[in-house]
Amino acid sequence: MAAAVVRRGPAGWWRWHRRVMVCSRTMASKTPVGFIGLGNMGNPMAKNLVKHGYPVIVYDVFPEACKEFQDLGAQVTESPADVAERADRIITMLPSSPHAKEVYTGGNGILKKVKKGSLLIDSSTIDPAVSKELAKAAENTGAVFMDAPVSGGVGAARAGNLTFMVGGVEQEFNAAKELLTCMGSNVVYCGEVGTGQAAKICNNMLLAISMIGTAEAMNLGIRLGLDPKLLAKILNMSSGRCWSSDTYNPVPGVMEGVPSANNYQGGFGTTLMAKDLGLAQISATNTKTPVPLGSQAHQIYRMMCAKGYAMKDFSAVFQFLREEESL
Repeated sequence: MAAAVVRRGPAGWWRWHRRVMVCSRTMASKTPVGFIGLGNMGNPMAKNLVKHGYPVIVYDVFPEACKEFQDLGAQVTESPADVAERADRIITMLPSSPHAKEVYTGGNGILKKVKKGSLLIDSSTIDPAVSKELAKAAENTGAVFMDAPVSGGVGAARAGNLTFMVGGVEQEFNAAKELLTCMGSNVVYCGEVGTGQAAKICNNMLLAISMIGTAEAMNLGIRLGLDPKLLAKILNMSSGRCWSSDTYNPVPGVMEGVPSANNYQGGFGTTLMAKDLGLAQISATNTKTPVPLGSQAHQIYRMMCAKGYAMKDFSAVFQFLREEESL
């Protein structure tokens, strides 16, 4: 009996072709993964991919950041384009929208040498509009771009417990999730490209507001004569409890293993929080959404950057408030 011939129109052929690409990408398993951006967050994220057995191809604008990965057996490249030439699954973790644009669309960017069908996952926190712009540019080269910003900070990055908020083509989500679950305990599909960024900037606006509130409450309680550890205990068994009070307390001596216990070194930088709050302000303006507390938080973190706190963890707002009261 002659083999049956299945005829597909252009639309049907494209749906079939996409299913084949998604299936083959999901089955690719331990094929090389590119990772670009090996800073405070990218470093432990890439290490967790290595721990899960993935051959990693890395690039960072600072060559010294790549050295320890070379010692772990990773391939080190000279540019983002070189990464794209060697890997068809790439994760980026970059500081800001301009950095992301340069890495993807610059003269030596990923899209210069990206292979058709490649999966590009950006875990930076950037403007949702920029994510959409990069997704369109990637689509024009035959690649797939997804935004997948993270929450959890450096500690969660080291432990592999990050939360990923993913935006992009839903059919590609499982292929992205295969990699992201190596670095996080929660991987949530949010919708089309840009919705992952939207979820992230909403989360970080709330985080900034709650951190300032925790710092204010702790400072007031201390000035009223309460022991800071006792006050934190009371807050954390009461209705004022939040992540900033029970997991990341900003008062030195209350908790171990957090930036406030180490002169606010490490963690999530004040500059980055100010940047994320700026993204929230832009989005609020574009959507005509009132965010009075978000606006105030943005101003506070900008002032902190101007007064020498730029490189300290964002929980240093407690120290900033203590210094302000003495002026």
